[in-house]
Amino acid sequence: MTKGNKFGAFAGVFTPSILTILGVIMYLRLPMIVGSGGLIFSILIIMVAHIISVTTGLSVSSIATDKSVQGGGPYYIVSRSLGLSLGGTLGLALFVGLSFSISLYVIGFSESVLNYFNYQVNTDTIRICGSVTLLILTILTFISTSLAIKTQFIILAFIVLSLVSIFFGPGLVPDGGAIQPIDSAPLSTDVNVMFLFGIFFPAVTGFTAGVNMSGDLKDPRKAIPSGTLWSIFVGMAIYLSLAVFLALTVPKEQLVNNKEVLLDISLNRELVVAGIWGATLSSALGSILGAPRILQALALDRIANRIFGKGHGRSNEPRNALILSFIIAEMGILIAELDVIARIVSMFFLATYGFLNLSCVIENWASPDFRPDFEIPRWVSVVGAVTCGLVMIQLDLLATIGAAILLTGLFIFLKR
Repeated sequence: MTKGNKFGAFAGVFTPSILTILGVIMYLRLPMIVGSGGLIFSILIIMVAHIISVTTGLSVSSIATDKSVQGGGPYYIVSRSLGLSLGGTLGLALFVGLSFSISLYVIGFSESVLNYFNYQVNTDTIRICGSVTLLILTILTFISTSLAIKTQFIILAFIVLSLVSIFFGPGLVPDGGAIQPIDSAPLSTDVNVMFLFGIFFPAVTGFTAGVNMSGDLKDPRKAIPSGTLWSIFVGMAIYLSLAVFLALTVPKEQLVNNKEVLLDISLNRELVVAGIWGATLSSALGSILGAPRILQALALDRIANRIFGKGHGRSNEPRNALILSFIIAEMGILIAELDVIARIVSMFFLATYGFLNLSCVIENWASPDFRPDFEIPRWVSVVGAVTCGLVMIQLDLLATIGAAILLTGLFIFLKR
């Protein structure tokens, strides 16, 4: 991207990050999580997820301010600090995770569109609607990255208006106005809290959307720490506020069984619909913009095939890498199950964030010339890495073992 077209912390980091954070999970799954798990468990899920996002955000910010940052986001940051083997392992995992997350957001958008227009929501209709949506978004990104980023300001306005409409709506307060008690008990005794966590976790992964745009930032060393951390804390405040609000004003049965409950409790249904569609589409755009840039950086370092390193136009748009992201996202759309894709995305991002935190610990401990402008205590990254590992084991032990074997194999292969 030419120097004149590069972005600052707000446009290049905070905006794409917060729009990805306030996406499909907030609108389409948070009510179900609050209703199924109860308020106390919901707050616990949100806080544990944010322990991971905050520690990882701090680790990324620290590493990013140690050396000059170019395109490739977390991959570039880690590979220049700890070498191409470790960086390449992380980069490939992050690329696949981001590409699958595109399908997560597009499936969420498709569910909402089909429900709104009273079409039957099934595997076939989600596949058709999702595939068409993915194609349109990919074409938009092909045309102009700058155009894709500028549309996000309009979407941000719709999300803000939708949240105002929800918080100031009439609600569904039960028993003639009596406030529902804050109950920590889940709706059903056989609710698996880790299952709910696996569905929720992709909500907090959006903060990397801005980091992935590192090559398009005016001053990455300043923009990444401020934009990333602000997006994480603003997102956490909104999720906690919305969870408490829903628990206080909406019966549990409605939260679990009514997929349009946020529309029903709002001042204006159309504003919430606009927010849902804007949030899901902007989240998809954020991943569509970020994933190809990681693959392009991998290719330029000869870790991925050279064809993916080729850029187009003055902005060096990674169109070849975008095509592979499109194919992976389409595979996810063909699965057509939002909760299944959410758990897949969770495992990829947990592994990636564990690597990022571990990288910061190793760099801090082993490198005498590690002097970042943004310094953090070593224990912060240790907490992040350990939490990622423990959560992965709790989510799916076999998948965790498989991921560890796969990533170790990738590392050994790249090392050779």
